[in-house]
Amino acid sequence: MDEQHQKDKDKYSIIVPTYNERLNIGLIVYLLFKHLRDVDFEIIVVDDGSPDGTQDVVKQLQKVYGEDRILLRARPRKLGLGTAYIHGMKHASGNFVVIMDADLSHHPKYLPSFIRKQKETGADIVTGTRYVKGGGVHGWTLMRKLTSRGANVLAQTLLWPGVSDLTGSFRLYRKSALEDIISRCVTKGYVFQMEMIVRASRKGYHIEEVPITFVDRVYGSSKLGGSEIVQYLKGVVYLLVTT
Repeated sequence: MDEQHQKDKDKYSIIVPTYNERLNIGLIVYLLFKHLRDVDFEIIVVDDGSPDGTQDVVKQLQKVYGEDRILLRARPRKLGLGTAYIHGMKHASGNFVVIMDADLSHHPKYLPSFIRKQKETGADIVTGTRYVKGGGVHGWTLMRKLTSRGANVLAQTLLWPGVSDLTGSFRLYRKSALEDIISRCVTKGYVFQMEMIVRASRKGYHIEEVPITFVDRVYGSSKLGGSEIVQYLKGVVYLLVTT
């Protein structure tokens, strides 16, 4: 009975790091409210000083949905993804934390499946995967598909984390698990998500996967380039040596 009561009280803090996402943030917020109607949640927007007016749009959204449901926790400049999550967690009142991108590549329609999977299994982490039956990608070039698949196969071979999609960044964490894992991470950028899941696996956290279709960003430009791929390869070697 106590366990059921706790499940009913679960609250989800959705951390959305943004930089120049003025064209996307309104739609992502609308979709979150549409697909999580029966869920207690808050959205924490961590904006890194976007010059395009992202923060102005968020302030307008606060007038519609309420400042208790949409929290704007801005920073003065780009300071990295890992620190954005740490910054967001300081303001999170939920016992579960969702991390997702603001560029519509992570569709909020999958979150009920994440929540259902966590409740059914008691998982510490539920991660979206493109690489099991029912998952996939849309809008990528063949070269990008091959690069992503190759990166995951390489990491699977060397790091054996027991998770099919290491570079994904659409995840649901038990807050206590996220706080523990993130305190141990040292990498930045593209490698950060991989380090998070590898360290979680090494620590013995219960990880489950849900198939998702990843859609390339609708508005704005991708932040993935050649330098990120080099960082990724260095990161695989680093984790191989240190975990």
